[in-house]
Amino acid sequence: MLYTWTFWILAVWFVVNVIWMWFVRDQKDYQKTFAWINVVALIWGWWVYFGAAPVAALTGWLMAVNIANIVVAILQFYYGYSTNNANHNQTA
Repeated sequence: MLYTWTFWILAVWFVVNVIWMWFVRDQKDYQKTFAWINVVALIWGWWVYFGAAPVAALTGWLMAVNIANIVVAILQFYYGYSTNNANHNQTA
């Protein structure tokens, strides 16, 4: 039960997070906040993947969602903490 619920919550979180990330790429505070929320989701996802009784049909999918969330978190940390964007490189 925990395995199935975790998969669906993380799958919906991934879709909402990716769509949201696309629309606020230039807002560093939002990127940082959701990157850290994504870290919590990742810890929870991996904890369930390795600790809960697996559901055979979802094992590969939960692994895929966890890996995809890692990629999204890396991008969010990059966009949130990077100083190399057009706003910082303008010369007057």
